[in-house]
Amino acid sequence: MNPNHITSEIIGAAIKVHRKLGPGLLESAYESCMEYELTTAGLQVERQKAVPLVYATVKLDCGFRADLVVNGLVVVELKCKEALHPVDEAQLLSYLRLLNLPVGLLINFHVVMLKDGIRRLVNNYREEEFLP
Repeated sequence: MNPNHITSEIIGAAIKVHRKLGPGLLESAYESCMEYELTTAGLQVERQKAVPLVYATVKLDCGFRADLVVNGLVVVELKCKEALHPVDEAQLLSYLRLLNLPVGLLINFHVVMLKDGIRRLVNNYREEEFLP
């Protein structure tokens, strides 16, 4: 399954969760529901995956955790806030770089229309990798 298909499945699951729960809950509630929806759809989900940081030759445990990693290819960062900020995108891009994964989704559930709270980011974008 390619990253584009996986992101489509994740967005579909997020829309389903948002329609059922609406905005206003804690991030952990959406994270649990997203894990349920994605595993029910047959995707492999790692929750709160440790993001290693290697500085020089030393692997540091800084406590960085990606909310969800789906099929080992897509990082999903969930937010519940008034608006997404550039620092949220920087966090996701850092996780993509540190995990060496191609694509990530930043999903903010604290919006009326979920489409307004979704950002798709790529790590070292190269168009030929995403063509069929």
